Amino acid sequence: MTCIINDVIYDEERNTIVLHERKLEILEDLLEAQNGKPVLVAYWYKHEGERIRKRFEVREICTDKDISDWNAGKIPIALIQPSSADHGLNLQEGGSTIIWYTMPWSLELYQQTNARLWRQGQNSDTVVIHHLVAAGTIDEEIMSALDSKDRTQAAMMNAVKARIN
Repeated sequence: MTCIINDVIYDEERNTIVLHERKLEILEDLLEAQNGKPVLVAYWYKHEGERIRKRFEVREICTDKDISDWNAGKIPIALIQPSSADHGLNLQEGGSTIIWYTMPWSLELYQQTNARLWRQGQNSDTVVIHHLVAAGTIDEEIMSALDSKDRTQAAMMNAVKARIN
């Protein structure tokens, strides 16, 4: 069975076959539009991280040194895999823009990764969150599912608050 993941197909032997580079081209446009401002790029699949690293000069946020260099403004383009964006990871001093190359199905991972920038100590008045979502793809379904989960979670929190008050 073959499986299409963004711009790539995985074949039966789990080899990747690149179909096109449109998503990388759009990422490049967004990065250029930042005019040198630091950007955090969130990806999900291993092949995406590899392809982004191959095309752009990036550094993945993995170590304490990476975190301190990002927060010191020494990393123009940083990569992050949402599963590694643990609770309490402070990246708010290094930049205020995140680009989601791939959306996760998990609302918690999505919110927690955004919260690495959008938190107390953020130097910018706003945090900008871009989503690379193509019309008519699974990306739209993921965005819709995250929105639905967020509304359900907000309704539950409001109900709990109403009972407490």
